[in-house]
Amino acid sequence: MRISLELALPVNYRVADVLAFHGRDSEQVSERCVSMYSESQTQSGQALSSTLEKAILWDGFPACLSIQFGGQAVAAILDLDLPARQSIKSNQATQWRGGLQNIVVRMLGLNQDIAVFRKQYAHHPNIGELIQQRPSLRVPLSANPFEALCWAVTGQQISVSAAVSIRRRFIQQLGTLHSSGLRCHPSPSQVVACDIEELRTTGLSKSKAQTLILLAQAIDTGQLLLPKAAAKLMDHASAEVLRGQLLAIKGIGPWTVNYVLLRGFAYLDGSLHGDVAVRRSLQILLGQEVKVTERGAEQWLAQFSPWRALVAAHLWAMQADQVY
Repeated sequence: MRISLELALPVNYRVADVLAFHGRDSEQVSERCVSMYSESQTQSGQALSSTLEKAILWDGFPACLSIQFGGQAVAAILDLDLPARQSIKSNQATQWRGGLQNIVVRMLGLNQDIAVFRKQYAHHPNIGELIQQRPSLRVPLSANPFEALCWAVTGQQISVSAAVSIRRRFIQQLGTLHSSGLRCHPSPSQVVACDIEELRTTGLSKSKAQTLILLAQAIDTGQLLLPKAAAKLMDHASAEVLRGQLLAIKGIGPWTVNYVLLRGFAYLDGSLHGDVAVRRSLQILLGQEVKVTERGAEQWLAQFSPWRALVAAHLWAMQADQVY
C-alpha cells in the first residue's frame, strides 16, 4: 500500500543537514540517502534533487518512508508491506495520511520557529556570527522517540563512529526487513524479547544493554508513557514530566534526557552542557585556552532559554565532520 503527499519547504531549507543526520551509516542498513547533480551543480555542490529513504515500523507493519526534496517542496511517500489480502478501511488510510504529514514535519524540523530565534540573537556578541553563517539551521529529528532513546544510550561516552557501528549491528540483528531491502529500527517489544547477552553481541556494553531492556520494558508495559510524537513542539511541562520518568531508569542521565528531548520530541530548551562536543566548540567560540567545564557551559547556555538546545546545534555545526 502506498500513501503520498507534498509539503512546501521554507526558503533556503538545509537539505544537507537532514541527509547528514540520517546518513551517518555509510552501509545504509536502515536509511538510504541519494543526491542527483547536474554537471554545473556537481561543481557548486548544490544537488538537483535528493532523497531520503527510511525503513520504519508503521502500526506494526514494515514500511519505507521516502522523502524526496526538489526545489521548494518535498514529496513524501510511504510504502507499507501489508500481508496478503490485508484490508485497510478508509478512515485508517486517512489517519495514516495525517500521520505521514506529522512525521515528515517533525523529522525535517518544519515546526521549529527559527525566525524568532534568529531575530533575537542574530547580533549576539558570541553566537551572532554563528547564526549569520547558518541562518536557516534546524534540528533534524529521529523517526520516532524510541529510536532517539536507543541512539542516545548507545552513544554514551563513545565516539560517533563507534556508536554508528553498534547501531548498525543492533538494527541488523533485531530489525524487521522491508521489501526495499532496508531494515526497520527495532520496536520496544522486539528489544524486550532479547536478553542482555544477545544485545551485547551487537557491541553494547552490559550496562547499556541493561538500560535498553529496562527502557523497552517500561514502554512496553506502559510504565513509561512516551508522549505521542506530535507535529508541534514539546512544551516545558511535558518535557519535565518525561525528564523525571527517564531519570528514574538506571543508566539514564541528564545528557541522555536532553538529547532525547531534542532529537525525539523537538524540545529546543534542553541544556546540553554535558555534551563534550558542545563544550569543545564553546571553548573555541569564546577563545578560551582552558577547557569549558560542564558547570561553565550550563551557566553560559542558560542565557539562551528557551533555545538552549538550538544553540547547542549551532555549536555542533562548527564541527562539520561530525553529526551528533
